[in-house]
Amino acid sequence: MDTLLYIIVRGLVAFLQMLPLRGVARLGRALGAIFYWIDGRHRGIAVKNLTESFPEKSPEEIRVIAKENFRRLGENYLCAVKTANMTIEELRDHVDFFGDYDILREPDNKIFAIGHFGNFELYARFNQIAPTHQCATTYRALNQPALNRILLSLREKSGCLFFERRSDAAALKIAMQKPGLLLGLLADQHAVGGLRLPFLGRDCSTTPAPAVLALRYHCHLYTAICYRVGLAKWRVEGGPLIPTHEANGEARTSAAIMLEVNRAFEEAVRRDPANWFWVHKRWKLPKAAPGSSPAVSGEQNEATA
Repeated sequence: MDTLLYIIVRGLVAFLQMLPLRGVARLGRALGAIFYWIDGRHRGIAVKNLTESFPEKSPEEIRVIAKENFRRLGENYLCAVKTANMTIEELRDHVDFFGDYDILREPDNKIFAIGHFGNFELYARFNQIAPTHQCATTYRALNQPALNRILLSLREKSGCLFFERRSDAAALKIAMQKPGLLLGLLADQHAVGGLRLPFLGRDCSTTPAPAVLALRYHCHLYTAICYRVGLAKWRVEGGPLIPTHEANGEARTSAAIMLEVNRAFEEAVRRDPANWFWVHKRWKLPKAAPGSSPAVSGEQNEATA
């Protein structure tokens, strides 16, 4: 079964990579529109999240955003397959890496808190326009070995280093001790045992990993957002420096640092609501152990690298 799945998916990947990027984008948007109607579970999650995040919007406005969100998801997922096989020269008409490149002049390590905005697989391509740094990120392997092999084969062409969260902690620790590393960490989804922090007006569990690693390895911390600016066109924008220490040199808490990350993500969501990953259950209630109160700090689950 695993071999058959590999052959089928590999064939679909080859088909998409044969098409022009704009054609792939249109196909993805069409499929996203279809899934909006047939995938009631995820449609319900998206509508609920949007309604609670934007109480000032009418039900019709929420539905419009949700429909566009599904189209964007289809466009982004299919385009990610296509862009993975494109050279950086072929991508220049479709992706603009916009930000303060002065931060790349120094070879010190940097951490970017990133999220599921736009074609988020494009974050890894930054490696090819910033030769002064080696890009790296973490990922969680898929349960299906065939799909995981295909995903890694697509990503390896970027030149970015990928560390599996559950098995590559030691390798990531070694990489963090070398200069010139630019580490991107997804920080916009529910984290088991994470920090309880507000996001879009509601309390949710937030990973402390970007803050913990920035403090532990003395890295500068930033955010980066991938915006859709047109059909098969994106712009990746880097945010300002997020301080990890107070003016007196004392280290800030992980909660204070990640609160700023959440605020940067909030600004990005409000700027283009359809650009984020609304089908995820971001605001899960904490699970308390029998006879105990819910944990509120999440410090016990900080990154172990």
